[in-house]
Amino acid sequence: MIVRRRAVPAVLAVAGLLLVAGCSSGGGGEDLPAPSWAGGSSTGSDGSSASAGASESAAPATGSVKVVRTVAEGLKSPWGLAPLPDGSGLLVSDRDDGTISKVDQKTGRKTELGAVSGVSAAGEGGLLGIALSPDFASDHMIYAYFTSASDNRVVRMLWDRSKPAGEQLGAPDTIFKGIPKGFIHNGGRIAFGPDGMLYAGTGESGQRGLAQDKDSLGGKILRLTPEGDPAPGNPFPGSPVYTYGHRNVQGLAWDDHQRLFASEFGQDTWDELNAIKPGGDYGWPDAEGRSSDAKYVNPIAQWHTDDASPSGIAYVDGVIWMAGLKGGRLWRIPLKGTVAGAEPQAFLKGEYGRLRTVVAAGGDKVWLVTSNTDGRGRPKSGDDRILELQVR
Repeated sequence: MIVRRRAVPAVLAVAGLLLVAGCSSGGGGEDLPAPSWAGGSSTGSDGSSASAGASESAAPATGSVKVVRTVAEGLKSPWGLAPLPDGSGLLVSDRDDGTISKVDQKTGRKTELGAVSGVSAAGEGGLLGIALSPDFASDHMIYAYFTSASDNRVVRMLWDRSKPAGEQLGAPDTIFKGIPKGFIHNGGRIAFGPDGMLYAGTGESGQRGLAQDKDSLGGKILRLTPEGDPAPGNPFPGSPVYTYGHRNVQGLAWDDHQRLFASEFGQDTWDELNAIKPGGDYGWPDAEGRSSDAKYVNPIAQWHTDDASPSGIAYVDGVIWMAGLKGGRLWRIPLKGTVAGAEPQAFLKGEYGRLRTVVAAGGDKVWLVTSNTDGRGRPKSGDDRILELQVR
């Protein structure tokens, strides 16, 4: 269900032109002998066949990760992370308690902004992704994706720093609702793209058929205006659906050419990293991982589920960095255009447990959030933390 707000500014009418996403094409039987991690060849946004990396240089095939420091620890069920643009701190959402806190990125001190009213946490649902308004410096709005008693929805809230800690969040203004909820597969990642539109990764809530139903909001990537309307230029007129055929999208990131990538949970066989093509069908539940059926967009890389169970992703200098939950690893996927330029590398295997969110921190740094208190890890006292990493 779409909750409509004020009219969209005319300047947004060109938004669809800004996201020209290269992508991997549907497979063909001749592609199947490729390495297990590799996806298919690529197509342009107009559907024409092309080698997406042919005219672009590849990122270095191998890299490195250095843990610079622990920024904060003692976190409980952390999920979303939003760096403040002035460098003063990091906002982190607590999935189960439904609160948003500010972490001072220099001292690690945590200050609770407040609780988000309406959150109904259970299973994989609760307060999930958060994002700052593109006009945050002037409007002080925080966007959040959460599970309510009836659905998953997107809200925005005014952050009033003049109020006491714990009372700084205004009442949630629901801009979009009706996304199917379940004990599992609630999606939850939201991010503003370079076009100023709000993207949301959703899950099929355990109801596999929803992913292929373009009238359902489950198992999709949605593209919305900041007011919650279907964004101009979407592939299905009047619809917020940007892509479909997903099982559970939990990571979104753009490269330097404004091309979107997304991570996705598989079931028992293959997890995926996808290059996103507007209107593309990513195959679930008919295809998990690479497929020989040309109507599906193939992943650019895939992993056995024990090695990944991917959540957040970040783009830094030609490389996608992907956090793995069950796999407990940070994956490095070097790109050549919109294909993987070399075999992915794994870092931090087993060192910090389940890894939930990774966010670019500027330069060669990223923030990494662990997820050992989400009900599936092995929590210890102070086990969930935010780390600062140097990556190459």
